[in-house]
Amino acid sequence: MKKYASTITLLVLVLAIYWGFTSSMPSYPKDSDIPETAFSTDRALAHVKEISKRPHGVGFPGHKQVRQYLISELLKMGLETSTQKGYTIGKANNLSKATNILARIKGTDSDKSLLLLSHYDSDLHSALGASDAGSGVATILESVRAFLSANKKPKNDIIILISDGEEVDLSGAELFVDKHPWAKDVGLVLNFEARGSGGPSYVFIETNRGNQRLIEEFIEANPKYPMANSLYYSIYKMLPNDTDLTVFREKGDIEGFNFAFIGDHFDYHTARDSYERLDRNTLAHQGSYLMPLLRHFGNADLTSLKSLNDYVYFNIPFFGLVSYPFDWIWPMWGISLLVFVLLLLYGFRKKMLNGTQILKGFIPLILTLTINGVIGFYSWSVLKWMYPHYQDILQGFTYNGYTYIAVFVFFSIGSCFWVYHKFKKLDTANLLIAPIALWLIICWGVSRYLQGAAFFIVPVFAVLASLLVTLDQKKSNSYILLLLTLPGIWIYAPFIKGFPVGLGLKMMVSATILTTLTFFLMLPLFGINPKKKQLAFLSLVLSLGFMIAAHLNSGFDKENPKPTSLLYVMDADDGTAQWATYENELSDWTAQYLGANKKTTNEQAQQTISSKYSSGFTYVSPAPIKDISPPQIEKTRDTIIGEKRILDIRITPQRNVNRLEVFTNDIPISEVSLNRIALSDYELKNRKRSRLATHHITDNDTTELTLSIPKNAVLELTLYEASNDLLENEQFTVPARPEDNIPMPFVLNDAILVIKKIRFE
Repeated sequence: MKKYASTITLLVLVLAIYWGFTSSMPSYPKDSDIPETAFSTDRALAHVKEISKRPHGVGFPGHKQVRQYLISELLKMGLETSTQKGYTIGKANNLSKATNILARIKGTDSDKSLLLLSHYDSDLHSALGASDAGSGVATILESVRAFLSANKKPKNDIIILISDGEEVDLSGAELFVDKHPWAKDVGLVLNFEARGSGGPSYVFIETNRGNQRLIEEFIEANPKYPMANSLYYSIYKMLPNDTDLTVFREKGDIEGFNFAFIGDHFDYHTARDSYERLDRNTLAHQGSYLMPLLRHFGNADLTSLKSLNDYVYFNIPFFGLVSYPFDWIWPMWGISLLVFVLLLLYGFRKKMLNGTQILKGFIPLILTLTINGVIGFYSWSVLKWMYPHYQDILQGFTYNGYTYIAVFVFFSIGSCFWVYHKFKKLDTANLLIAPIALWLIICWGVSRYLQGAAFFIVPVFAVLASLLVTLDQKKSNSYILLLLTLPGIWIYAPFIKGFPVGLGLKMMVSATILTTLTFFLMLPLFGINPKKKQLAFLSLVLSLGFMIAAHLNSGFDKENPKPTSLLYVMDADDGTAQWATYENELSDWTAQYLGANKKTTNEQAQQTISSKYSSGFTYVSPAPIKDISPPQIEKTRDTIIGEKRILDIRITPQRNVNRLEVFTNDIPISEVSLNRIALSDYELKNRKRSRLATHHITDNDTTELTLSIPKNAVLELTLYEASNDLLENEQFTVPARPEDNIPMPFVLNDAILVIKKIRFE
């Protein structure tokens, strides 16, 4: 066995990595015939299929149909169901009319209620919303059905809120928290979301104070496949992404859990977010959370969940969710530093450590970090240069993105093996000192500035134990060293894969650097491996092989369609029109209208209507004038009060429209209301590009605008009125997209956009 120890340990290591991923979530079996009291993925899928038949964003025809279906399903369960309707204005001055769906299961002795939350609207225009958030709605429906089938009354009331308008600035959640009488009863929220169509479901704990009690209760509920760590939420808080749960935390001081998956990020907000593409294992994972949590929190004391104490937490195979108080962070770091110093003294005393060799050990560390850091940092820029059409995948994660992760991970491993092979004359113990010192510095940094990542110290204790083994044994036992590498592998491997998926391939540097840092933790095992050169060659060959595979799958086809966009933009004032697109690389479908006459847009043309990533038109081309009616603009009040001029303006659509965006000239505006809802002072002072507000229109509603300006000021409004009916409008003959094209998400698309200006002297 000793003769083959290096080969065996390598194979076991690969299997451990594979098992670490596969054991993190359930495997979906067909389960339509399981007992009625159990969560069935198949039964949940039936809801997903119905919800995702057509796009159902706010104001689109499919929206009402999905709402009617959900109400009927709740009524089938015997639940008294109601709706809540009303206008709200979100943080970005997005006005919309939300229609929430509500039901309530009465408890036996309820002080506070458990709220189950997901949203039923899809992203605007073309997203089918199977994952985001049909999967969340289906998880709630199936879990509630199974819960009710057990005929056991919970202690706490259970409120079901299937919210509306999440995709237009969380409007349904705002409406509930601000205006529904049940909001004051809520003690805890369980929210189900998605940012892709597969992968494990991660747990994010949202709280305004400490998370101790929530962690303790979560562990006691004992969901079978916990995928959670405190770093995820630390990163989540830094990103400009909110969910409905954010509203409950910020406006209602109500805590909760987010359950969300991010795999296959390229499907997010697209027509590919479909029933067929939703990962069945992922849906099963969502159900594996809600059923035990529903039983537990249905009977827990929801009045005692707040705490001033925070816990570090992370999941690891065999142990599930591990947690400890923030108070332990600095003592653990101090102990690790003390152990490191003692091991240094011990090594020098045994003459196993040598100062010169230790200093030389910093050379391969710096080389590998530099090589892999530079490659990772520039990888996305180089890929976009090689494949310009990648710029049209606005999620930043390409269809072959997982292959690219493999490319750069194997390259990083190969470069590590190659560099450390060049320093094979250095003893493993001496090589280890530089990486351990670096990891201690990293752990000091996260302990001070990113405490959610303080569990990074756990693999450091393992590598310190490996250093002791290396110092204490002339020939280190490979199997003991293998065992001590597992904490680092199981903790960091999900991050190596997950960061480029969730944050886009522009964050590939996180994967290459973290791969390198993880390799350092495995140096006790790899340092004694005599085949580092061969492993370097194998890793680099695998990297090249994956690069070839990525290249062969870099194009678009039916399974991996190209995002395309086309708009007809008409200026109602000067009587001109143009075709416009957001595509960087024109598809054949778009080129029919822009083609040889296309020209790049100027800065002013790019800043017309808002989009998620501030995208602007890339090309425009002259278009024929069509008989498109602009909005009717009526001044209903114009009065002077002191030094202020008050204007009431009614904007009425003259065609079926979905969106109205209002810009103003650069004058002071002290107060604004839309449909009798005031805009906040903060939003008025911080608005971008003179954009005043956006109305996501339902049922062709009018927009009632009230402004307060200086009495001598001249107000100029620029209106952008859009309808997403370019492909259906009888005045146009735009052919259907080819099968290898889909509408581009995050931007106005398939739209007729009318621009109208008006001055109020």
